Amino acid sequence: QVQLVESGGGLVQPGGSLRLSCAASGFAFSFFAMSWYRQAPGKERELVAAITNTGGSTNYADSMKGRFTISRDNAKNTVYLQMNSLKAEDTAVYYCNARSIVGAREYWGQGTQVTVSS
Repeated sequence: QVQLVESGGGLVQPGGSLRLSCAASGFAFSFFAMSWYRQAPGKERELVAAITNTGGSTNYADSMKGRFTISRDNAKNTVYLQMNSLKAEDTAVYYCNARSIVGAREYWGQGTQVTVSS
């Protein structure tokens, strides 16, 4: 059974930090590129950051560059998103995504809420 379980969301003040985790199971994690997406109320889901299956390359949305860091631990089947200097506009549900490097398999987590507010 494929599972992507996000954790680490919550309420944080502007300027604060959070670290999201996504624990994967049920598939060959090291053969999947991993991404974080987010969706704010009334807006479309957008890409936050992505990392290749080996962790050798990362990509970020422009508004997250310099503030967010994506990483992965293939030994723990986990991908992380370190979020610093959080702003109110970062408030959203954050989703973990897995996409196979061969074939068209794609999986989504259930999401974790991040709220940035004073």
